[in-house]
Amino acid sequence: MKFPDPLIHGRLIKRYKRFLTDVELDDGTVVVAHCANSGSMESVKEPGADVWLSPARNPDRKLKFTWELIRIGETLVGINTSLPNYIVSEAIEDGKVSELTGYASLRREVKYGKNSRVDILLEDETKPNCYVEVKNTTMRRNLADGPAEFPDAVTSRGAKHLAELSDMVKDGHRAVMFYLVQREDADAFTVADDIDPTYAKELAKAMKAGVEVVCYACSLSPEEIVVTRPLPVKL
Repeated sequence: MKFPDPLIHGRLIKRYKRFLTDVELDDGTVVVAHCANSGSMESVKEPGADVWLSPARNPDRKLKFTWELIRIGETLVGINTSLPNYIVSEAIEDGKVSELTGYASLRREVKYGKNSRVDILLEDETKPNCYVEVKNTTMRRNLADGPAEFPDAVTSRGAKHLAELSDMVKDGHRAVMFYLVQREDADAFTVADDIDPTYAKELAKAMKAGVEVVCYACSLSPEEIVVTRPLPVKL
């Protein structure tokens, strides 16, 4: 996924009220940027860190910038949770996700379950439908040798999605929980059961019901974000 406009570099001052971020640009100007991430953002909100913002394309938008990337240590991290569905869809269509090849069509944001929308629906006349939920993963608490972790905050919505994926399996379809690790420095993935033990239990139940778990890492730059390699899932 290529960013449609050049990103703007700055330094993070603080993130607050969940969706607001103060950033000092290279020319000394301080701007308020939209933070498209409702999680705690633990491990990826260090004041003073290099960050990159995208300019708003709508001239009437109140906030003229959106926070896209942060540098943590030697790696860039993608914090915008509105992008993973597109990033994963592009990777599937390009044949980069071996577990999800061989489908004739891909649709995004399709209604299913109990008043929900599945992130990606793969369809083919020769096989059951495949329902794919995508979760953006940014947290890595142990930078020495620790895995990427999800979630970084309690997520009742995430638990609901796992139950609905299980229902799809019961109905004879295929269901996949896809964790997109938007950072390059992790070599494995796990669930942060100390942060949300309920989510961890629901994931175990979903896997027992037949929901598949897939995890991929990304390569990131101020120009683009692309899916690169699968990560082992250690639960």
